[in-house]
Amino acid sequence: MKQLQQIFLLFAMIGLITSCSKDEVGGNDNTNNPDMGGNEITGEIWTGSNITFSKADGADPSEEANQDRITNNVWITRGNNGGQIFNIKQESASNKSDSPIDTEWAIGTTSDVADLTFSKFRDAIKPQDIVGRDMVLHLITDDIYIDIKFSNWSQSKEGGFDYSRSTQ
Repeated sequence: MKQLQQIFLLFAMIGLITSCSKDEVGGNDNTNNPDMGGNEITGEIWTGSNITFSKADGADPSEEANQDRITNNVWITRGNNGGQIFNIKQESASNKSDSPIDTEWAIGTTSDVADLTFSKFRDAIKPQDIVGRDMVLHLITDDIYIDIKFSNWSQSKEGGFDYSRSTQ
């Protein structure tokens, strides 16, 4: 009987050690755990040096110089009617509810990307509130996350805007 108790105690201790080892070794790993608020991020996070992109008021959005050609799928620009930014690679003009196509946005930085909530541009922030806010741009098809901060958003209905963003 004593031998049976020792075997039971041994299995109980092994079970306890095994169940605790992930918490002790894994630390704060909360990815893909909805109870912890984390999201599993499988894409690439661009952490290279920042570049600045500018489109002047009245500049032609169809010209390459007035488009931030981030990847082959996403070319950000803004029309001269004062609307919001759009992806000229996939759409011919901005659409208030969907533009820029193939992107989603969150307020924050890529250092906290697993905890951010992404949505369409206009759902994430109102354009008039965008200047100076740290944001993350997710390129959906490319599955790339980019830090971005707008420094200018023209209110003159001529389409000017400036931002700095991370690179590969």
